[in-house]
Amino acid sequence: MSELSRRGFLMTTAAAPALAASPSGQDAPWNSAAVVQKVYLSAKRAGWPRPDMDLKQEVAQIEANLAEFERRHPGQIRFTGGEIIQDVTQMPALARSLGQADAILAFNMTTGVYRLLEAVVDMGKPTLLFSLPYSGHDWTHAAALTQRGRKIDVIASSDYGELDPYAGLFQTIHHLRHSKVLLIAPPTSRPATSGYVRQFGTSFGFPTYLDLKAAYDAVDAGQARAAAEAFMKAAVRMVEPQPEEVVNSMRLSMAMENLLRQEKANAISIDCLGGFGRAELPAYPCIGFTRLNDAGMYGVCECDLESTMTQLLVTSFSGKPGFVSDPVFDTSRNEVIHAHCVSATAMRGVGGAQCPYIIRNHLEDHKGVSLQVLLPVNETVTVARFARPDKMWVSTAEATGNVDDPRGCRTKIRTRVSNARKFLEGYAKAINTDPAMPGTRDLLHRVVFYGDHVWAVERLGRLTGYEVIREI
Repeated sequence: MSELSRRGFLMTTAAAPALAASPSGQDAPWNSAAVVQKVYLSAKRAGWPRPDMDLKQEVAQIEANLAEFERRHPGQIRFTGGEIIQDVTQMPALARSLGQADAILAFNMTTGVYRLLEAVVDMGKPTLLFSLPYSGHDWTHAAALTQRGRKIDVIASSDYGELDPYAGLFQTIHHLRHSKVLLIAPPTSRPATSGYVRQFGTSFGFPTYLDLKAAYDAVDAGQARAAAEAFMKAAVRMVEPQPEEVVNSMRLSMAMENLLRQEKANAISIDCLGGFGRAELPAYPCIGFTRLNDAGMYGVCECDLESTMTQLLVTSFSGKPGFVSDPVFDTSRNEVIHAHCVSATAMRGVGGAQCPYIIRNHLEDHKGVSLQVLLPVNETVTVARFARPDKMWVSTAEATGNVDDPRGCRTKIRTRVSNARKFLEGYAKAINTDPAMPGTRDLLHRVVFYGDHVWAVERLGRLTGYEVIREI
């Protein structure tokens, strides 16, 4: 094996072309501001922090800081509410007022508000408790609530700046609630989506291969050819495919974009290997997946629902596309190589500079078009995937080099991990020991994101109710 050249990593190339009339714009519902409802919890008679506390004045001070927070994050957060709750009899009215709120920001103004906090959390909205010093002791109950599967996280600080990282997390919660994922697969092999609907509020659609073929036939052939020629010109080189195959793949890419627009969706995952093998796809959709991921939408192969949802969650707060991979272990070198025949090129950031790419055929059958992307090296990556809606695997690694080898998928990035043997021996154990999950379930894929995003993944787990399992 030889490491591919880093040529081009420091070059500034044109970002992926924007999708014409793309539904991924800032006015799309999944990209609009998150709605966060404020609530202030107080005992009727306060001993702690002091018996003569001016509750309204304390709330006014917090409101001023939240207004400044809102100004620091324009377009990300919109606060509503601001009720002072002192009795559980106020809870029905609070529940009715939540409306379209994505999350709740609660302040414990005095001690003795545990029952109020529990009632707020029981409404099911992701809840962040901001506990200022000397405000009360009910932050102690948050850990117990988390262990009981409730959706709650805690800030205990005098610094309102500690709220800043949550702006992106609140928007991720909003993003998941307002996203729509299209899944194309034979009806008998469609993944079950009900858990993700309950967990995150995400919507799903199930177009057929015939729907996608109709969209393909409707694409203007001249536009597809022009886009394909630009795509080929921007490549480092083209190895196996013929130009007409690239035109067909680009036409399918445009069809996927049009289908998303038609369905008012922002993500698509296709049983591509099966669909192409059964001649239900006119081309492999790899170029289409690349273009969508580069543009801030989501294209995922093999109708992999778990990897799709992982990308929706991590990309939405990090701005980094995900690379769905088949991990290959080499414990003698303490390494994991992540390999697949499709990758985004803007891996450092949606809409950013492209990594160099080579146009190849698909490895598994030497047909169609896929990409060998030369990914960035000497950087930290996060490796994650939902095991199911309430569990996510996560780890970190260091990307050390691209791999050029005729075996395995086209794009391959070598990573060094802290303990490859531990990773290997514990791989997917959270599912294998769960009788509710069939043993034949595909457990292989992981999704690679540039940067260290473990803190955010864990915080979102607390807020939305999934367990984070560190694989290494």
